[in-house]
Amino acid sequence: MDWPDWGTLYIASEWAVRIGALFYVPQRRAPNASRAWLLLIFFWPWVGLLLYFLIGRAYVPKHRFELQRYIYQLIRHPEQQLVHFNADMAHVVAPELLPALRLADQLSEFPLIGGNSFELLPHYAQAIDRIITDIDSSQHYVHLLFYIFENDEVGREVADALLRAVHRGVVVRVLMDAVGSRGGLKGLGPELRAAGVEVIAAQPLKLWGPNAARFDLRNHRKIVVIDDSSAFFGSQNIVSQHANKGMVNEELLVRATGTIVQHLGAVWLGDRYIETGNFPPEAEKHLLPPPVTGLGGIALVVPSGPGYNKGTAEAVMTALMYGARSRVVLTSPYVIPTESFFLAMCSTARRGVTVDLIVDQESNKPLAQLAQQSYYDGLLRAGVNIHHHTGSFLHAKHISIDSEVALIGSSNLDIRSFDLNAEVSVLICDRTVVAALAKIQAGYLASTKAVTLAERRNLPVRQRVLENVARLMDSLL
Repeated sequence: MDWPDWGTLYIASEWAVRIGALFYVPQRRAPNASRAWLLLIFFWPWVGLLLYFLIGRAYVPKHRFELQRYIYQLIRHPEQQLVHFNADMAHVVAPELLPALRLADQLSEFPLIGGNSFELLPHYAQAIDRIITDIDSSQHYVHLLFYIFENDEVGREVADALLRAVHRGVVVRVLMDAVGSRGGLKGLGPELRAAGVEVIAAQPLKLWGPNAARFDLRNHRKIVVIDDSSAFFGSQNIVSQHANKGMVNEELLVRATGTIVQHLGAVWLGDRYIETGNFPPEAEKHLLPPPVTGLGGIALVVPSGPGYNKGTAEAVMTALMYGARSRVVLTSPYVIPTESFFLAMCSTARRGVTVDLIVDQESNKPLAQLAQQSYYDGLLRAGVNIHHHTGSFLHAKHISIDSEVALIGSSNLDIRSFDLNAEVSVLICDRTVVAALAKIQAGYLASTKAVTLAERRNLPVRQRVLENVARLMDSLL
């Protein structure tokens, strides 16, 4: 009996992989993500299959979902909730935006809550100094969570402040993403631990075990909570402004006080619990209903990523755009939208709302930028104004709607931020804050160059091919 040669068996195995992928990959997955993975598997069956099992499934440990439900039950006390839509929100925002806020309130694990104030910190060194000042003033505890906590001059300054705090008897706990903060974990971690600081690698790389998950699912949040009195959130990491070679990072960090601090603290506690399986003694305050303190500075914490309601941040942003009456400004270094987000931008512009998209002219991720640029033609034809920012690498991530609502945080406008990475943003309904953000956005726009359809029509064929190929990989970037 003649057995098939190895070449025939290999070809047969490739077709088996392709056919199997057609049945398995599209299950419970958006069409664009299925398309990207199927194309990869059809071209390189075994390589694509290996990559799919490594990074193609947004697998999250079961106990993470259980934890989210647990914190949700502890935090969300409707009887303690300050903001009531019928009685209060009609005096805060236009009626067109009420459905978006109601959606946000239902999707988030946290309620809309008042009694908050916000300080926007658009200057890099000033933001780091503000964090250090609050750490130096701490009396009870300091909780930090950063995607990047680098072992450089900036990381050293913050680490020194943490050491001073722990020497005063302050409880200091730090979460650093296992991939983004490799340098900080290796270079600063041992000294901090030796002094009594709790340093935890968030989402360490594991192929098996209770916390095993895709290695590219990262904790991209930036949170600081100090003494239950102040908190920081936004886009800025603990790293030098010059970390990207040849670029100078420009960020937006926000310092918050008021009841929102407890909710940001609860997000931090949830991420720590995943790694440790317990809550620290100081956790109790974060898991109690916040006090009712007035209608000023109404805000809502919007966490997103695996373990939370799927697509929370994207759904909130999309609803806000549909409720806009005059202007939407979107700022992000990476814009690779889902179909629904793309349609929301286009529909908003087509009905006469000014939609300004501020993105970087040069990116630190060339492939992602090529994919991003492939959407420009459709956006421009719909009337979206695309502004290429120059002079710095604008890493800030925020949206403003009319003069009434802002969403500021760590989430980019791409599939990875919407569905894969752990992110946190804060929805703010405060005209004073939105006005302050508008001034910052005006500063961005002063250093931009408009992208035009005429310019896009003259693109070389090679450039268009590269953009279109990169777009096919939008779900992998």
